This record gives sequence, structure tokens and C-alpha cells, in this order.
Amino acid sequence: MKTFVKNTAAVLALFLTFVLGGGAAMAQGARTPVVLFTGFHFTKLLVTVENQTAFPGCPASGTFEDWYGADNTGTAFSQVCQDQLETLVYDADPSKPMPERFSEQPGVTVTLKDYGTTESAPFYEDLYVFLEGAGYVRNQDIRVAGYDARLTPDMGGFLERTVALIEDTYQDNGNTPVHLVGHSNGPLYAQYLLTHTTQAWKNKYIHGFTPIAGNWPGQGFFYMVYFTGFNVSTFSFPANHANAASSAAMYESHPSSYMSSADPAVFGNQEVVVRSQGTSYTPQDNLQLFADAGLTIAQEIAPYYTGFVKFADPANFPNVDVYAEKGSGVDTIVGAKLPGLLVGKVLNLKNPTTFYFRDGDGNQEDITNDSIQVWSNMACYRFGLTDNPGVDHFTIVANANVLQRLLTNLQRTKSVCP
Repeated sequence: MKTFVKNTAAVLALFLTFVLGGGAAMAQGARTPVVLFTGFHFTKLLVTVENQTAFPGCPASGTFEDWYGADNTGTAFSQVCQDQLETLVYDADPSKPMPERFSEQPGVTVTLKDYGTTESAPFYEDLYVFLEGAGYVRNQDIRVAGYDARLTPDMGGFLERTVALIEDTYQDNGNTPVHLVGHSNGPLYAQYLLTHTTQAWKNKYIHGFTPIAGNWPGQGFFYMVYFTGFNVSTFSFPANHANAASSAAMYESHPSSYMSSADPAVFGNQEVVVRSQGTSYTPQDNLQLFADAGLTIAQEIAPYYTGFVKFADPANFPNVDVYAEKGSGVDTIVGAKLPGLLVGKVLNLKNPTTFYFRDGDGNQEDITNDSIQVWSNMACYRFGLTDNPGVDHFTIVANANVLQRLLTNLQRTKSVCP
């Protein structure tokens, strides 16, 4: 009888935890599962080529991978060929919805490698190891919401796939609400999910959200990429004209490029992103920049996808507990001086006057990193933005203080709001 009463009390306590505490803390010792949204090209992509003829100078068939750190030296695909085969085909037909205007090159298929697993995003090894030290288990209560970084979150089945991953993670961990962790561009995809699901769904499945160095309204840096290109595997600028031209053309075709470019609605004219032949272009001049450069595809895509993920208005607040992190105090490139608006420019990296700088985290400027302070106006839900002076954009996800705050917040009971 005493055992029955004791067990009944335990069940009642668990029930009250769900009703009054939103289900965030389950039984004693339960862990809040984590789903990670990776940064720009930190998810492994597998590119499969079968009998392609669009680029005769490239192999007709074979495979290569796209992600930061990928080693494709054993493949027959040069960097230029990789760029060309990952350039999306844009259909300018105005009768088609914008997300449906993009397709792969004929004969090219791109898939997410090891989707949902920590193996899909090796850059975050320090994060996984830290969580394992707190009892977490990879691919059980640590999972990864990978995505094709060329695409925006309204494409490629991102929303449906990610909702399913979160629901599976919830169920596989004793019906425990899931905490979203995002880095760099990852928080944009998480934010899109949070603003394209119902509040009832979030109340059930989401514990909270930790965006780390989120690229909310984009960054000035990306405007130079339309002219210079950028190699993902090494995170470096191309060293020759052919690579710079193929890479820049590739990014012009990617809708995510515009989502990653500084939004005029937030940036206005606060920084110069490109200066060429006596003309300075700020984010508010983005369409003029594309017109002057003759980038016809950019002129069509930019108005739709620049500032695509909304976050600044109350209607677009995430309405979950948010524990944001940012870096500061690091010189950050926000623009470049170009001798002309010609695609394929190779930058002189040894000349410091080539670039315009601003304070930031080494990748994103202060305007970007501070922009979500408007979320402090969320009713009921917690919001915090913690500055980490001197910590850069890429090491912040392994910073001991950041990781310890993450663990502390994972153990907090979620807010229960009307």
C-alpha cells in the first residue's frame, strides 16, 4: 500500500510538471533533447552527377561533397566544375512561385548526407563532446537538422523534414520537448520553422531556442561574393579568375545568397559594402549595385529573398524562450573596394585597404548580431542576448562559457505562456 501511494504521488508530480511547467522537466535526471541547426555549408551535401552534358569540360558522371572541410582531391571534379555543377538553373517565368523557379543542372542530384546525425556536421564536435560529458548520447538526444545551404527554408522540403525530425526526437526521448540550437545561418532556418508552425505545436514540442551568432538580417560581406566568389571547403576567396568567376556565378543563382546579404530594411546606409570607380554602394543600394553590374538574375531574386526570414515585428517573434549568444570586438569585413563591377575579381588579400571593416565577431558585424534585441519585447517568454567580447564567430560554438550557459538553460523549466 505504501508503495502504491508513493508511486501515485510520483505520477501526480510528473503530471503537474507537464501541466504547470510545460513539460520541460520530465522525470528526475531526464535531459532536454537538442536539435542543432548548422551554419552556412556546415551540413554535408553529397553531389551525384550522372551523364551531365551542360559542362563538357567537367566529368559526365561521379560524385563529390560540399561542406566546410570536404576533401575532394580524390575526385575528378575541379573546384570550377564543382561550382558549375552546383549552380542552380533559374527559370524567370513570372507565373511560377519564386521557390519553384530553381532547379539543379540536368544530371545533377544533391542530397543531405547522414541526415539527422552528428556525423552530418563534424564542425560541431566540441559541442557534441561537451554534451556527452553531461550524459547526452549522440543521435539519441543530440540530433542535427541539416539543410542544403544553397536553398532558403521555403525550399527543398526543409520545413516538413525538420518538423518530422523534431517530433521524432521528442517521442524517442520520452515525449520531452526539444531545445533548438542554431549557429550562424542555422538560426534563420530555426526561426523560419518557429514562425511557420502553430503555437500549440511549439508549446508541445519546443523547450527553447539558443541562437549562437545568428545571421538574422544578413551581412555586408556577402555583397562582394557576387563578384569574387567564395570557396566553401576552405572558407577562402578564390585565387584565380576562373574560380572566382565560376564561384560568383554560382552564388548569384542561390536564393540563400540574398537571404545572407545585408537587408536594406535593417542596415540602410550604415556601411559601404562595395566601392567601385568612385561609387559607394550601401545595403540600401543593393538593387542599383546589381543593375550597374549587369547581374540580371540577382535583380530578379534579390527583391524576394533579401530579408526573407522575418524576425523584427511582434508578429514574427519566435514566442519560445530564447537564450542568444554573440561575439564582439573583432574586426569584421563588411565590404570591399573593386576596380570595376566585373564578375571574377581576385582580391588582393595582402592589401588591408582592399576591405571595409566594422566591429563584430569576425564574420558578422554588430548590426547583425544586435538586431534581435527587439525580442526583449516578447510577452511572457524569456529573452537574453549574452555578449562574448573577443570571441569570434567560429570558436563561439566551442567556448566554455557559452557551452556552460547552454547546459544551464537546457535544465531550466520552459515558460508557460497564455
